[in-house]
Amino acid sequence: MTIAQLAFLSVFPALVIAAAVTDMASYTIPNRLNLALAAVYPVAALMLGRPPAEVGVGLAIGLAALIVAMGLFAAGWIGGGDAKLFAAVALWLGWPALASFVMATALVGGALALLLLNVRAAWLKPYLAGAPPWLARLATTGEAVPYGVAIAVGALVAFPISPLVRGLHASF
Repeated sequence: MTIAQLAFLSVFPALVIAAAVTDMASYTIPNRLNLALAAVYPVAALMLGRPPAEVGVGLAIGLAALIVAMGLFAAGWIGGGDAKLFAAVALWLGWPALASFVMATALVGGALALLLLNVRAAWLKPYLAGAPPWLARLATTGEAVPYGVAIAVGALVAFPISPLVRGLHASF
C-alpha cells in the first residue's frame, strides 16, 4: 500500500469522526463534511484499485440511501445532516458492508437514546451545573438525539468489511 492510498483510505474515518464530534457539540453536521465524503469517494476508490463498475455500484447505493434517508427526514425521524451523512457513508461502504452499517447504527442509536434518557434525568441536573455548554445541551430534556454519532460509530464498525478495505492486499 502506498502513502497516497493510505491517505485516501484515512479520509473516511477522519470525516465521519469529525461529523460525530460536530453533531454532538452543535446538533449540526456541516454540509462540507458530507460533500467532502461524497466527492472524495470516487477518487479514493479508483486510487485504491477498485474497478469502475464497483465505483458505479457505490454511487447507486449512495443515491438509494439518500432517497431512504430523505424519507426518514421527511417523517421527522432524523435530521437533514444525518440523512446526508447516512447517504455519504453508504456510498463508501457499498455492499455487503451496508447491512452491517445499518445494524450497527440502529444498535448504537438505541444505546445512545437510552444513555441520553439517563443523562437527562432530573437527579443528574445538579451535577451538570458547571458543564460545558455542549454537554449541558446534551443533558437538556426535550433535545434531540445527535444521531450523527450513531451513524459515525456504525460507519467505523462496518468500514473494515467494505469493498474498499477488503480489496486491499497490503503486507505489513
